[in-house]
Amino acid sequence: MQSKTAKPIECLHYALNLPTSVVITGIDGMEILDQALEAARTFKPMSKKAVAALLARTAEAAAAGQYEPFKTTTGFDGTSHNPQWRG
Repeated sequence: MQSKTAKPIECLHYALNLPTSVVITGIDGMEILDQALEAARTFKPMSKKAVAALLARTAEAAAAGQYEPFKTTTGFDGTSHNPQWRG
């Protein structure tokens, strides 16, 4: 994690705690695969207090969006790069 505010396994546990049917994590090597498997093996539903603490700890780093440019810039937006798609 670039911001160093949360460990990757904490983030995976948080994602698994959300009301989703699927959590997808990018795996580009055995170390990351092992990390994802460990997250799945050790996952336990998080309490509201634990979720609140994690969100509070990461709020400042998340506020500017600098760690998620796919959400805050058009660099990853295929439609913005292909205006002809808009019709």
